[in-house]
Amino acid sequence: MSTLQHISLTSSLTAIAAACVLAGCGGGDSSSSSTTPTPTPAPTAAMLHGVVNSSLLVSGSATTPTIQAGYYQGATVCYDSNNNGICDASENPVTTDSTGHFALPMAGMGAIIADVSATAVNTANSKATGSHIILRASAAQVTEQSTGTVVVSPMSSEIQRMVEANSTDYQTEKANLATRVGVTAAQLLSDVTTVTGTAQTALLQEANALYNRFAYATKKFDSKELYPDALAVAGGDPELTGLAHVTPATATTADTRTPITFLQAQQAAFNVEGIPRYDSVFIVMLENKGTTTILGSAYAPKINAYLQAGNQFTSYFATGNPSEPNYTALGGADDFGISDDSQWNCDATGANAVQDLPLPDNTQPGLASSPFTTTCTQTAAVNHNIVGKPNLFNALTAKGLQWRTYSESMNPGQDFRTDGVADAAVTATDNVYAPGTLGGNATQIGTPGLVLPMPAGLYKTKHHPGMAYQNVRSAPEWKFSNRTLGGGQWDANLLNGKKYAVPANYVVDQFGADLQSGAVGQINFIMPDQCDDMHSISVPGTPSGTASDCSSGNNIITRGDNYVDALVKKIQASPLWANRQKRVAIVLMFDEGTATSGFNSCCGWNVSNSTVATPLKQNADGTWSQDTSVNNYAKGNRGHGESIFAVLTNQPNAPKGIKDSDPYSHFSFVRTLQDMFQLADPANDASYMNRSKYTEKFIANNILNLPEYAGSADTHFDSVRPMNHAYVIPATYTQKQSSDTQTLTPQVGPDATQAGVWAVK
Repeated sequence: MSTLQHISLTSSLTAIAAACVLAGCGGGDSSSSSTTPTPTPAPTAAMLHGVVNSSLLVSGSATTPTIQAGYYQGATVCYDSNNNGICDASENPVTTDSTGHFALPMAGMGAIIADVSATAVNTANSKATGSHIILRASAAQVTEQSTGTVVVSPMSSEIQRMVEANSTDYQTEKANLATRVGVTAAQLLSDVTTVTGTAQTALLQEANALYNRFAYATKKFDSKELYPDALAVAGGDPELTGLAHVTPATATTADTRTPITFLQAQQAAFNVEGIPRYDSVFIVMLENKGTTTILGSAYAPKINAYLQAGNQFTSYFATGNPSEPNYTALGGADDFGISDDSQWNCDATGANAVQDLPLPDNTQPGLASSPFTTTCTQTAAVNHNIVGKPNLFNALTAKGLQWRTYSESMNPGQDFRTDGVADAAVTATDNVYAPGTLGGNATQIGTPGLVLPMPAGLYKTKHHPGMAYQNVRSAPEWKFSNRTLGGGQWDANLLNGKKYAVPANYVVDQFGADLQSGAVGQINFIMPDQCDDMHSISVPGTPSGTASDCSSGNNIITRGDNYVDALVKKIQASPLWANRQKRVAIVLMFDEGTATSGFNSCCGWNVSNSTVATPLKQNADGTWSQDTSVNNYAKGNRGHGESIFAVLTNQPNAPKGIKDSDPYSHFSFVRTLQDMFQLADPANDASYMNRSKYTEKFIANNILNLPEYAGSADTHFDSVRPMNHAYVIPATYTQKQSSDTQTLTPQVGPDATQAGVWAVK
């Protein structure tokens, strides 16, 4: 029994006892002729009882995040009669006890808020929360639970937020959220400490993600930030108007924003910089084909069909050439000077020395075939082991979210940190016929009966977005979060492998299993092998010959097109995709374009291929200065050509056929993912990783430390924005484009529609 319940009961018993004394209850002379009237006891006020649930992320898990359940002690609770998100003195707030319980008078029931201060205690670890969060329960929920215990939690807050966002009602959104989480409606709003098993795990995972959002909403409300975020304002960034060192033609938006309200803050936290929250994103990585190679190609009809059926970014630029700098940039919004495909330990010395102990070389048990080498040569001394820099993988883990990389055609038993090796014991037959792409007739491309042993390098570490980051490879969840991807030509015989000891119960396609169970991450990078990603690879045949569709040319485009189609259909056939209350997206993209020279990229790149670029570091006083610790940094971020970027979502009411022609890059995509999963705060530039913070405003304010931007002829083109379609291209503004031999026609004026590519309705 809570303290408040005990006090209420004690008061009632005292009143009854007093009445009995006055009335002569329980004994005395029954023949007494006293005519003294029996006083009527004062009625005891009916009380509404409830709890405020907490969750606690425990860091260090090597598998799924560990999240504990508890209560908030010392939270202020009241009926929020004016719906302003504040427990005003006139609303007679109460405080939760050591078990998170509170009691409010039944009279005047309505919506409740729980104001959890930074000094309130989370009973899951008996420590102060350290942050401020406002949770709430709707009047409808309070009425429904009034005869039992009202549970205030991130779940109760989310239901009411959804009601307001969708103009629906409590019962509808309670059912919708229960479907999203995968629990019953009764479990959804139960005291989470009383729920057990998989239901509690699912509730705590969602509660943790929602806690992050509502704490962020409270921060925005407390700070009275202007609404909406500057880079979500329709037309363009209003903070640029009148600012020096920006392109005047693209800085014309008036700032009419006002301080954010409580209800606006609740919605804004789920739509950071105009990017809506998603539950899972699948990023299918393809190789080495620019926009003009794929767009409209008769050899890639399926990718082109997805471009038309979904949404697309038509001015999306790669970061560099060859592959590795692009993958590194996709993992953390910078390539740190890398401009080659050398192994992740190359030139890693001093403060950047490799910390993987032991190294995954052939001296380790079970890795006799490991191709890892501790030495390598390259033309410039560029460190390939990035130490201590922020990245998407660590950022997700720190929030209690999950990531996955799914890689195809790995040797069973090999280490993820090493490339695949040739194995003659694993064979496949050649693909003899290519599906008809011109005229609908299949074309013979291979040799009947040709046997293909598994070649070396089908799986390449250079195609892993987290590989260059030491703090990703050293993370507790590294092995758990790296998984296999099926669909390869050699899948059927992979378990015959002889180069490594095949692990017991080895799963060739963990991706397929995870899709069915729902055990995917929030961000999932999907890396086909070098035959299926359009990269090309030499595959010797037996008795002679070469794999018919793993080399360059149209055959490998068709092969990759078919593989992408199979992947998309596999995701779309999963229970995860079918759960429309979960927001799921598929991204189809290429690592690089086909540019050769000139102004080949945009959006955070090293402008004009300068030799003076230096990363920045934030000082203790909040200012920025140059970080000279990255050797040969200026050799990176050179930019490359335009490439395909398509977005498909499972949201039936989402806009389709949208084309956003504003220029974006890998850095823009990283910023977008940070917004999508609330890994950063637009009010704090330092919260955005590496070059994803290089907005026009940031560049202008730090121009003295960013000399590569001093000569920029178009700061809009050269800076980073979230991919939200908020910027409206002025009628008089001609966008810069790639100047290679495959130049696309520059766009003049705005897009036909300004709908967001990621929009869900």
